Amino acid sequence: MLPNTTTWRRSSHSGDNGGDCVELAGLPGGVAVRDSKDPDGPALIVTRACLHAALEEGLPAQV
Repeated sequence: MLPNTTTWRRSSHSGDNGGDCVELAGLPGGVAVRDSKDPDGPALIVTRACLHAALEEGLPAQV
């Protein structure tokens, strides 16, 4: 369980239109990821290296 003082951040490219957004929170030794539409739902906790690798894998070659 994450502390109530966890600070969540959403991309500045996310709108308030209810789209597919995730929020990230920095933790000691990792990052928490959650669905912005379900802030009381579960959060996935991964290492920074794991998140970086996942993002690199999902980016198109032109970026």
